[in-house]
Amino acid sequence: MGDPHRVGVVGLGVISRAYLDTLIGHPAARVTAVADLDASRSAAVAAEFPGVEALTVGELLSSPDVDTVLNLTVPAAHAEIALGAVGHGKHVYGEKPLAADFGAARAVLEAAAKAGVGVGCAPDTVLGTGIQTARAAVEAGRIGRPQFASAVMVTPGHERWHPHPDFYYTAGGGPLLDMGPYYLASLVHLLGPVRAVTGAAGRLRAERVIGSGPRAGERIPVEVDSHVTGVLEHVGGTLTTLTTSFDGVATTAAPIEVHGDAGTLAVPDPNRFDGDVRLFELGGARWRTLPPSAGYVDGARGVGLLDFVAATGQRAPRAGGELALHVLETMSALLRSASEGRRVELTTTAEPPVPVPLTAAEEWRGRAAPGRYS
Repeated sequence: MGDPHRVGVVGLGVISRAYLDTLIGHPAARVTAVADLDASRSAAVAAEFPGVEALTVGELLSSPDVDTVLNLTVPAAHAEIALGAVGHGKHVYGEKPLAADFGAARAVLEAAAKAGVGVGCAPDTVLGTGIQTARAAVEAGRIGRPQFASAVMVTPGHERWHPHPDFYYTAGGGPLLDMGPYYLASLVHLLGPVRAVTGAAGRLRAERVIGSGPRAGERIPVEVDSHVTGVLEHVGGTLTTLTTSFDGVATTAAPIEVHGDAGTLAVPDPNRFDGDVRLFELGGARWRTLPPSAGYVDGARGVGLLDFVAATGQRAPRAGGELALHVLETMSALLRSASEGRRVELTTTAEPPVPVPLTAAEEWRGRAAPGRYS
């Protein structure tokens, strides 16, 4: 396998622990450095894991001991950190979305291409058994020819549980840019790229109240639309109706349903790696749960980065920059369509990544059969 790929982590907020749990001790990757605007955070992580150095952001981006920068900053900082990493000749893998706006995201990919480095981006949940089993069912013709689909995400808002939820309600946030990447990346895996969109959006409350942590009870402003819906026209002709909302309490709708001329597929939450994939066939009497047939078993945040590392020089990464750019343009086009009241055609495309074969947890975690997790 050679020497472990050296990873430097920028941004040590809530999601960083999930990544560290996956990466620390993995034979294919070694976390060499961490950085955060709050120096106490990076110092605490470095103290917890021997061999990890606490650096400033600038020091990490230029460190000769970092091959790939794992960018876990808030969305507004994604492009700045990514461009800084690329400018120092480093690969970059980031949390979603790729950037706070489409223009900045495209600049990241253009800079990376010129520098000869790779760009990867979450979500990697779509590489788990939930979405990959559903994709395998569609590609095997279990529902016949796909006709249309629906994707629904409804929640009261992240301020109920997140101690610092401000960025969810500023530029780069909102239900679509925050949660949409899970659904849209899944839809590309299932139905292919999007060619045009028509959207509508609303902002039902001007303020939100933080519900937990040291700032509980504090009111924060809402600067973005908190309910976004629309129709996606896939290149293959399938139509998807999408709803993302921070303004509802609950829903009984399946996260994703794909309807074909021979059956309907109920797809599990794309924010999870697993979940039941259910099939109702034309002429059948009930829903049937399909056994996992593809994907990383018991996946966890960071598997996309491991896939990105394994792909280097061999194939396109499954959680790659081109898909992330297309997803971001799709979301940006929906918001633009809602604002301008018209159908918007996309300028990017992205082919569905190579499917993930059924891969045991021990295998992709590198604890058995070394080298086969790719």
